[in-house]
Amino acid sequence: MTNNHDDAATAEGARRRFATHAVHTGQAVDEVYGAVVPPVHFSTTYAPDGIGNLRNGYDYGRAGNPTRTALQQQLAALEGGAHGFSFGSGLAAEDAVIRAAMRPGQRLVMGNDAYGGTYRLFARIHGEWGIANTPLDLADHDRVAAELEHDDATVLWVETPSNPLMNVTDIAALARIAHERGALLVVDNTFATPYLQQPLALGADVVVHSTTKYIGGHSDVVGGAVVLNDDDLAEKVAFQQFAVGAVSGPLDAYLTTRGLKTLAVRMDRHCANAQAIAEHFEGHAAIERVLYPGLASHPDHQLAARQMRGFGGMVSLQLAGGEPAARKVAEATRYFILAESLGGVESLMNYPHEMTHASVRGTELAVPENLLRLSVGIEDVADLIEDLEQALGGL
Repeated sequence: MTNNHDDAATAEGARRRFATHAVHTGQAVDEVYGAVVPPVHFSTTYAPDGIGNLRNGYDYGRAGNPTRTALQQQLAALEGGAHGFSFGSGLAAEDAVIRAAMRPGQRLVMGNDAYGGTYRLFARIHGEWGIANTPLDLADHDRVAAELEHDDATVLWVETPSNPLMNVTDIAALARIAHERGALLVVDNTFATPYLQQPLALGADVVVHSTTKYIGGHSDVVGGAVVLNDDDLAEKVAFQQFAVGAVSGPLDAYLTTRGLKTLAVRMDRHCANAQAIAEHFEGHAAIERVLYPGLASHPDHQLAARQMRGFGGMVSLQLAGGEPAARKVAEATRYFILAESLGGVESLMNYPHEMTHASVRGTELAVPENLLRLSVGIEDVADLIEDLEQALGGL
């Protein structure tokens, strides 16, 4: 018997709004037992109905898994894309895109404020494979256009807001620049999430995520995602996923799906808390600068307001006392946990210069030594402000 939830899904899918997609897409009620939450499929192999006659297309866990399929449907729907792919990490997702879209002898143009792990992947892995990269200021559209005029520059890689400098890049403008020169635009949407920003609708060709962050949302699962519309490129990404095998396991896929269901309500709270913290500490005697696109003083504030539906949960602080002050504050908080990563329900404090961005020290992507990155959680914001105040008070 066909489940009426399934029947309605195809017809109603295009009309669903974000939070409804997050809860229902790929989550049909189980037909055998009526389970509202679909079962997690742990099997590594699937018995065909006779040789060459696969049951619903599944034969081996690396090639496909029903739990991963459900997550991929969610990811595609929330980014407004035709194809979604889930990987074992964000860097695995990025690697699959590069190997699918580029070849040795070609060059990638990227922001000079990208995540250190992304730059390490491009420089030390793909660089040795014969793919060059050119980091530059993506706000300089003339320079971007000039670089993309060269035949070897085939991909423009954008991270917005950037990690951890919180620069916002004009996706629509760079999409036009890239496409006029035959280049592909890839957008890392990890900080914004599909709830706050829709790169494909703004002209991007590919969206990537570290689903470890806000999409998973609970600091308990590592994963990555790729979402796109182009059928030919999607086939190449799918082959990378299958042939290389950097896939998310069934439990990881389930945990990511569970996190996605509450993304909208979590992001509302993350944004509200981050805005309150940024406003409270702007002008604080111990802080040289607050980096948050929700502040009117941020140079990209108007662009962020136009391009995003909220300003996100990430705030960076540059301490007036330099590196010693940054280190002392990072180790003095009570609710902000000193740790790498971001996007969980708990607030995290990170010192990028020696933690997440240590791989870019000594390069033009180096992070200021007085900078702290805050992943603002969903706790009571008054407690978070008091926590930062007591840490700053110890300087």
